[in-house]
Amino acid sequence: MRLRALLLSMCLCGYTLVTVAESRTVEVNLEAKVARVTISPGHEVEAWTYNGDIPGPVIRAHVGDRLIVHFKNNLPQPSTVHWHGVRLPFAMDGVPGMSQPEVPPGGSFTYDFVLPDAGLFWYHPHVMSAMQVGYGLYGALLVDDPSENIGIPNEKVLVLSDISLEDDGSLMSPAGAGVAAKVFGLEGNHLLVNGREQLNLTARAEEPQRWRVVNAAKSRYFELQLGEPSDKMSFTVIGGDGGLQEYAVDQETLIVAPGERADAVVVPHGKPGSEVVVTDLVYDRGYGSGYDGTHDLLTLSLTGPASASDPPHLAALRSIEPITRSGATDIQMDVTLVQLDARNIEYRINNAPSQNGLTIHASIGETQIWTIKNETQWSHPFHLHGFFFQVLDDNGEPVRPLAWKDTVDVPYDKTVRLAVRYDERPGATGMWMFHCHILDHAEGGLMGMVELGAHHHISDP
Repeated sequence: MRLRALLLSMCLCGYTLVTVAESRTVEVNLEAKVARVTISPGHEVEAWTYNGDIPGPVIRAHVGDRLIVHFKNNLPQPSTVHWHGVRLPFAMDGVPGMSQPEVPPGGSFTYDFVLPDAGLFWYHPHVMSAMQVGYGLYGALLVDDPSENIGIPNEKVLVLSDISLEDDGSLMSPAGAGVAAKVFGLEGNHLLVNGREQLNLTARAEEPQRWRVVNAAKSRYFELQLGEPSDKMSFTVIGGDGGLQEYAVDQETLIVAPGERADAVVVPHGKPGSEVVVTDLVYDRGYGSGYDGTHDLLTLSLTGPASASDPPHLAALRSIEPITRSGATDIQMDVTLVQLDARNIEYRINNAPSQNGLTIHASIGETQIWTIKNETQWSHPFHLHGFFFQVLDDNGEPVRPLAWKDTVDVPYDKTVRLAVRYDERPGATGMWMFHCHILDHAEGGLMGMVELGAHHHISDP
């Protein structure tokens, strides 16, 4: 069903709203269920899935569209769906006990919201999320901007993840790892791209491709290298979490932390008939990381010749205004790891016990500067529900190129600052969660809440 929409060409609370001549209603059914999935030839896994596969379906829409998702839970446990990165009403955020009740086995829930921003977002559970995401529950949400003029018709959505399997192919229970899971964050022993091991894709030699990448793994960082070290090819990064960034940047490798997204242009070099391998390099996310070495993630089988087309338009991608920081409220967050006794250890923020958590009070229209000091020996990708922010450099200025983020990596023994403005929109007030997107760390205490109301101070329990 098509709906008439207002013609919008304005700035609201620092976010640019593109012109939308007509919006639509996109309506989908999403069923969480246990199903057998083939992750490589002859290798089936009885996984937890959306609509019977890993990952769940790519939901495609345009900016300004209304998305209605009829969620049915046929898992043996309660679940919800969180729409990672989407600026939606609080009641649609998918956090049990906060924005909605858990959806019990056999139950259902309808998510209904408008998509205000273009970009690659994703969806996953927020009930026992380390286990449920680790078992296969995740999928991509791609919101296009019809006015975008990148000039690259060849586009691929790449969902990066991993899964832990026993020798007999059954799902490995995270319970056996005990406290180690909360401290380290468990990585899967099988790496997946779009739910498959060592995926093979076809590409035309020398023809640009636009890769929309999301890291849906519950603990693993990915650092991608395109080609062999002797002839590796660069990634031209044009955007991330919140859509296009200010201008393009060339990078030798592409690092995507858990929960983050990357929008990059690649040009595979080689003769038709040859192959280009995309490798996942060892990434240092803290003590004990990188033990399993490098991995071949996917292979590009080159055909030719490249189709004739105009060069991509990458010089000036998007106009983004820095968040005004004058009069902002300063919020200090010190991340520590506390040994409670011989068997119990937990992450804390400002020494708040995990059963209570840290609450930040804020009001609509307020700007805050978060200073996140990581005093632990592991990196933490911080994710804020429902709002975008801008990362700041050591001088307190926004990192260039300017970009909207909802997840930022805070390396071990480092401090990261960010500026967030709580934009006004229907249904924005509520208890918005923030947490480490190494989901084992979140369940180990590394989470808190932003109580969006009328107050302007921070309180510890």
